[in-house]
Amino acid sequence: MARHLITSALPYINGIKHLGNMVGSMLPADVYSRYLRQRGHDVLYICATDEHGTPAELAAKEQGLPVDQFCAQAHDAQKAVYDGFELAFDYFGRSSSAENRDITQHFARRLNENGFIEERAIRQVYSPADGRFLPDRYVEGTCPHCGYDKARGDQCENCTRVLDPTDLINPRSAISGSTDLEVRETKHLFLLQSKLQHEVEEWVSRHEADWPQLASSIARKWLNEGLHDRAITRDLDWGVPVPADTWPELAAEGKVFYVWFDAPIEYIGATKEWADQDPENRDWKSWWYDVDTTVRYTEFMAKDNVPFHTVMFPATELGVREPWKKVDYVKAFNWLTYYGGKFSTSQKRGVFTDQALEILPADYWRYFLIANAPESDDSSFTWEHFTATVNKDLADTLGNFVNRVLSFSKKRFGEEVPAGAAAGAAEAKLGEEIAGLLAEYETQMEALQFRKAAAALRALWSAGNSYLEEKAPWLEIKTDPEGAALTLRTAMNLIHLYSVVSEPFIPASSKAMRTAFALQDDTAAWVTQDEAKSLDSVPAGTPFTVPPVLFAKLTDEDLETYKERFGGTPE
Repeated sequence: MARHLITSALPYINGIKHLGNMVGSMLPADVYSRYLRQRGHDVLYICATDEHGTPAELAAKEQGLPVDQFCAQAHDAQKAVYDGFELAFDYFGRSSSAENRDITQHFARRLNENGFIEERAIRQVYSPADGRFLPDRYVEGTCPHCGYDKARGDQCENCTRVLDPTDLINPRSAISGSTDLEVRETKHLFLLQSKLQHEVEEWVSRHEADWPQLASSIARKWLNEGLHDRAITRDLDWGVPVPADTWPELAAEGKVFYVWFDAPIEYIGATKEWADQDPENRDWKSWWYDVDTTVRYTEFMAKDNVPFHTVMFPATELGVREPWKKVDYVKAFNWLTYYGGKFSTSQKRGVFTDQALEILPADYWRYFLIANAPESDDSSFTWEHFTATVNKDLADTLGNFVNRVLSFSKKRFGEEVPAGAAAGAAEAKLGEEIAGLLAEYETQMEALQFRKAAAALRALWSAGNSYLEEKAPWLEIKTDPEGAALTLRTAMNLIHLYSVVSEPFIPASSKAMRTAFALQDDTAAWVTQDEAKSLDSVPAGTPFTVPPVLFAKLTDEDLETYKERFGGTPE
């Protein structure tokens, strides 16, 4: 089996993330990782909090905490939420780790040795009121391209254009709000991306045909516009320090590396963190350094992160002139909007992941978000759509099927799976249908087409309901008890099949379905086509229990409560 290295965009440390962040990177990566593990692949799913840069310093300042203490607390808070969503990371690290510091400094030294880093004097925004140079995110103002008045000095959140602080109209300090800003000279390190343009173009051209159009078009747009040399150091108190053995003057001035230089390297750093926990049995270099073709590397991210992962980080890896593993497939997502407006961490608009778990269990959110993942275009979250999806797909189609089959069988045949008659034409037809739908589900999961995979999973659930309605055991039992027992036994085997194949989407509910049956040796990781056709993995005589209701239907009152709390339209 192939070895699959999977990473998702690192969540910023400054605050709990919203549902758009969840569906744009971490959740689909988790669904895919779970699926691959079930199919027998060797999987390593790595993520981490992105702890450097101005967001960390500003958030720490706002809370009156030292930045390292703030980051430690925020990391634990974020990890608790991701645990609540049952994200099965193999390791969830921190970009402030010693491992990331060492590898980042190694990359910088190698780039310098190879002629791809240059020290330059530049003019930078200085705030007399704050007594310091202001890094890009410490400067806010109006975007010169779209007019958004809360643009940051590194990138406009509204139009996603990359900016320099001096590009902003009416700039102000994000620390003090002062508009008394000056431009002074200071020195910084630049990554000479222009010298790597052709190598990056050649690398992208070998991969872009396989990537989603969203990822390849963004990478190609950056390349067509030409790669510019980019400053990779900042004037901050918190970050990976410039190594004094290579740049003593800049190190003495307290320069640190730009967050977008060290953050992608943290994928490697976090893997080493993981390996360092058990060095006797874990080899981080086997995933990242001079690896063979059995390692397939898939990245998950929203579209605003794509340029850095398809152009900037590959340029860094190429310039190091060492055999570091580069991404094979970039699964890029558009944005999930809130009633057509943007979710925004900074503006606190939309539903945040901790709030989501306060309202309903994780499986409600996991299923809805993946079934409506913004793959080909932006998709909109509305409470009306969420409620309708939960009620139709989860409560009515899956949950009701499980409850009525098990409850009816217990009432009429006791607490063991009934034997009944031998399978007939209806069961053979159902088995063929289930096998075909399972094959479609597998095809879409392999292709990372999550909405289509969710549709195939939904079709599997619907097939069970259609079979039940056709056989109508509540009527059948009046004239043919053995036939009714066969119907219920077949339906119970469907429940067990659903528990296995639904696990990537709804792990908690899948566990509840699977443990309803007291099978002595239930070690099946997946369902084969033959098993899907035969539907006999749960034999007659198997004890079972009726689990609690898997999914409660949401009422009109619930809908109004949610809309009142979070708003029914964007601000």
